[in-house]
Amino acid sequence: MLAYGALASWAARRRESLTACSALYSPFRRLSRKRYRLRPRSPLANASASSVPGVSILRPLKGLDTNLYENLESTFTQEYPNYELLLSVADERDQALPVARELMTKYPHVNCRIVIGEEVVGVNPKVNNLVRSYREAAHDILWVIDSNVTVHPGTLARSVDALVGPPSTTPPKRRIALVHHVPFALVTEPRIGSRIEEAFLNTNHAKMYIAINTAAVDSCVMGKSNLYRRSDLERVNGSLKPIPSSNSMAQPGPCGLPAFGRFLAEDNMIAGALWHELGDRHDLACDVARNVVGNMSLSDYVLRRARWIRVRKHMVLVATLLEPFTESVVLSIICATSLGYLFAVPYWISICVHFALWVYVDLDVYASLAGHPLPSNVRWQFMSAWAARELLALPIFLFAMFGSEVEWRGRKYRVLRNGEVARAEPSGSWFQRFRVPKDYEPVDTGL
Repeated sequence: MLAYGALASWAARRRESLTACSALYSPFRRLSRKRYRLRPRSPLANASASSVPGVSILRPLKGLDTNLYENLESTFTQEYPNYELLLSVADERDQALPVARELMTKYPHVNCRIVIGEEVVGVNPKVNNLVRSYREAAHDILWVIDSNVTVHPGTLARSVDALVGPPSTTPPKRRIALVHHVPFALVTEPRIGSRIEEAFLNTNHAKMYIAINTAAVDSCVMGKSNLYRRSDLERVNGSLKPIPSSNSMAQPGPCGLPAFGRFLAEDNMIAGALWHELGDRHDLACDVARNVVGNMSLSDYVLRRARWIRVRKHMVLVATLLEPFTESVVLSIICATSLGYLFAVPYWISICVHFALWVYVDLDVYASLAGHPLPSNVRWQFMSAWAARELLALPIFLFAMFGSEVEWRGRKYRVLRNGEVARAEPSGSWFQRFRVPKDYEPVDTGL
């Protein structure tokens, strides 16, 4: 009887701990389901062109990105009555140009033109490529969307809805200055790095991205697909210092897109500037930016993750240092130790329950973003990549924290303390630098 009572007591304590764990993970499921399970058609899709705000879509192109034709075509087929499409290339010999011209022939009714030639305003090649299109855009609302992203035909209309907001006699305390979309990865190449990137973007990244932007404590934006007003961007410069309380005032010195050419993560800096300098906020739209992942090796994946950790380290150090405590492996150790100490729950039970709940939430987030559960034909491949992602998270973080050089599009940069970047000078390994002869004066030995 005593044994039974002890067993019942232990079972009750375990149920309490599991209930607490479930309560910890359930908000992620609710957030993703509420926002992404239902995507209503916007009334702007059927409105007349004169009754809706005009939008200039800016797409920077460089080379033949995976699925480039379908990616670009998704902006030619937007269900929105008043937009123009500007396709930017830095070089007139770029391989993306024939694809762009073919689509212009296929959709002659779309107001589209190609802007050739970059304007170097900083070290960021994407900004350099976009500056001319930015200046030539006919409309105030800009939709900057990467060339490896495909979107639903109703995305623009719903995004403008979110940016402009419903008519109201009482203006909101903080207006919406930027609308962005959570990336959702699509894999076309079955390489291990591509699979791990897919698992990362569609589970852990999406989960944290939605949670942080729902809490709206600070700006957190990824620049795959962003809408904002050029008139707002012309008032900020990336200093993140609030503008004095006048609606028409701007920061001193250069402002607008060219001012952000000195940053590698120009997307997050633009979002941060609109947030901190103007005092406005962002909105996460109910559509996803379908990011087509190309041919990525394991080393490509590791270096990509390390690159952005190093950038974040120099921009938001405290938040970056806390990142390991949002990962499943570190949390499982903390959770198992705590439950073992407080409730005498065996470690193996805590860890098994923790990962079961973690996988359940991640797959539920995936289903909400994709619009369907994980397909059975890729289930084991996806789960293997998911496990590899979770196990690699801490080693990659530690590797990234000890270094400030990053490589992007074949060029090396050094991340500076304020989030800016500078071109890194080529250098050899530490052993080669050690072997470089010093400038000693020769000694006459008299021999």
